[in-house]
This record gives sequence, structure tokens and C-alpha cells, in this order.
Amino acid sequence: MKIYADNAATTKMSKAAVDTMTMCMNEYYGNPSSLYTIGQLAKEKLEEARCCISKIINAEPRELLFTSGGSEADNQALLSAAEIGKKKGKMHIVSSAFEHHAILHTLEKLEREGFEVTLLPVHENGIVRAEELEKEIRNDTCLVTVMTANNEIGTIQPIKEIGETCKKHGVLFHTDAVQAVGHLSIDVKEMNVDMLSASAHKFHGPKGVGFLYFKKGTPLTSLIEGGAQERGKRAGTENLPAIMSMAAALSESVAEMDENNKHKAEIRDYIIKGLSEIPHSALNGDEKKRLSGNINFSFEGIEGESILILLDQKGISASSGSACTSGSLDPSHVLLSIGRIHDVAHGSLRLSLGEDITLEEADYIIENVKEIVAHLRSFSPVWRDLQDGKKEYILK
Repeated sequence: MKIYADNAATTKMSKAAVDTMTMCMNEYYGNPSSLYTIGQLAKEKLEEARCCISKIINAEPRELLFTSGGSEADNQALLSAAEIGKKKGKMHIVSSAFEHHAILHTLEKLEREGFEVTLLPVHENGIVRAEELEKEIRNDTCLVTVMTANNEIGTIQPIKEIGETCKKHGVLFHTDAVQAVGHLSIDVKEMNVDMLSASAHKFHGPKGVGFLYFKKGTPLTSLIEGGAQERGKRAGTENLPAIMSMAAALSESVAEMDENNKHKAEIRDYIIKGLSEIPHSALNGDEKKRLSGNINFSFEGIEGESILILLDQKGISASSGSACTSGSLDPSHVLLSIGRIHDVAHGSLRLSLGEDITLEEADYIIENVKEIVAHLRSFSPVWRDLQDGKKEYILK
């Protein structure tokens, strides 16, 4: 049996996305910046895609900027807000400790340039509290950036409340919604966000394309110079096949969202119940306020990388955290932020389910994870010390 359970890392392109991309390559191959007919036909399709996506998130078409993906959108949002703040003498930014590295590394860059960054602690359930965030906002705060849903533990943040808080204090609010767009209902006006990042390959679109929503009147800093594309805010000929494919994938995802989320949540809860039977294990993040397809467990006494290798041999593709840090030997900063100690954080497993997951596949996952955890513990010196009482169990 082959089961792909790493949809938080990337998703398989949908048939609609593939068909749209192929059609565009064959029929709308012109440069949207060209004045002749073939170019103008491409320009029309570019704006159709912009209108389609902006309508889905309740934005205006001119508030949408196409990017190469979520990381670029995150970078442009943060650097733009920093530039705005710097001109006003506001050099303080508030974020959370478990953001994606596209955010955290950009914040580190801004710190080297003189900005002060406050990272909010994340509670054990993996949720930021709006009232605690408000206490950190100062007169010189220029930006708050908090992700909509965490990429590792799937917890959904109170974005609307955070947005209201930022609006009350006149502070720009950005949210990294890469894991949320296509899986949760997104309304930028209702959420009170000024900027929002998304990436197509998280909702069955192609890799290498995404978008940044920026509220009308929010000046953007260009990351790429060289042309007047995207209203002068991102130079370079637009990747029209990918953009049209992204619009098709998002339209399909949103149309089927309620049905898919209901199915995935039922299978998610079934797997959580099964894995909870493993002694000295724990679900990471809130049990209910999480993405419908996300399951993240820690198992005491073993290494997460070993679980992944053995699961792969059984035909199950999974991860131990973010794909962007899969080569790192350090434990997940997300798990550390919610209070997991290093030894426990190292033994983590993330399963992110697709819409086609079946109950039979869920049973196969549960059965194999149980067997693999028991197998790894059988020759683990850490587990032996725990059983002999030389160490105390952390996960009761």
C-alpha cells in the first residue's frame, strides 16, 4: 500500500490545475506586457486569474501581487512593513516563536538592521493569545505578523481577534496563510489583515507560484527590480501558466472545502485516537483547533527520523516537521515553543492527510506506526533507561 501523508509539505497537482496549465502553455503563450493581440490575450487571462483569486479571499484585484510562492510573499510583506515603519521612526515588530522560517529569518535580518523584535510565547496547545499580543504592542510598533495556521502542528490562530487588536492600535498586520488558503475560509476584510501570503502548491496547484494580498494604500517595497510588471512591484514576465493553474486549483479547493474538511477531520480524529494508545506519546497542539488533515505526535524514547525511514519502507510518506528544515538535526522550533523538551521533540511525527485518505489507509498507518515505535524502543538506550527508572518519563 502506498500512502502520501505529507500534504503540508506539498500537494499533488489536481487534474484541473494540470489541464489549465497545459492549455495555457499551448494557447496563451504570449508575454502579457506585449501590445499585440497574442500578448493582450495573455494579459486578459492574467487579470482573470487575479480577479478569480481576489474574489475568493474578498479582496480587490489590484490588492493582489503574484509571487514565486509563500517565502517570497512573506519576505516582501515584512520588508515593506519595516520600510514603512522606519520612515515613521517605528522600529518594533511583534511575531510569535513558532512562525515559519521565512518569517523568522527575515526578522533576524531586520534585527541586524536595527529593528527590535518581540516573539510571543506559544502556549502548550499551540495557540497565540490575542490579549497577550496586545500587551506587547508599543507606540513604536510598526508590524504584527502571526501565521493563520501552523505548518507543523496545524493549530489555527485567532486571526480575526489579532487583526482587530492591530486595527485598534493602528499597526500593520500580516499573516502567513500558506497552510490555510484552500483549506480554511479566508476573508481578508473580516480577518482585518493588511497583508496575507499564500502558495499554490499547498492546495493542489503548481510549485513556484503564490500571491501576496496587500490592502489598498499599503506601499510595497520591491524585491526584484527590472520591469513594470505587477504595477512595478515585482519585475519579471509573469508565469502565466502557473498563475492560471493556481487560480483553477484554488477555485476547486474552495468549492469542495467543506466536504473535504469534514472527511479529513473524521479520519484525523480516528488516527489520533489510534496513536494515543501508544504508551508515553502525546498529540502536539490543540485537539480541535487544528487543520482538518494535521496530526502531529511525539513518542518518547526514539528519533523521528528513524520513524520516517521505516514508514517509507512500508509505503507511507510522512515527515517530522517542516520540509524547509528537513535537513536539520536540531529539534523542531515549533515543538520547543510549545514546551516539548529536546529529547521529546526529536521523536516527532507529522501526518498531513489528503482529501482521498480512506479508513483502510488510516488503519494501515496506525498499525505500522505502533509496530515501528515498539521496534525502535526495543533497542533504544534512552527507552531502556526510562523503563529501568534511571530517567523519568516526560510524556505520561
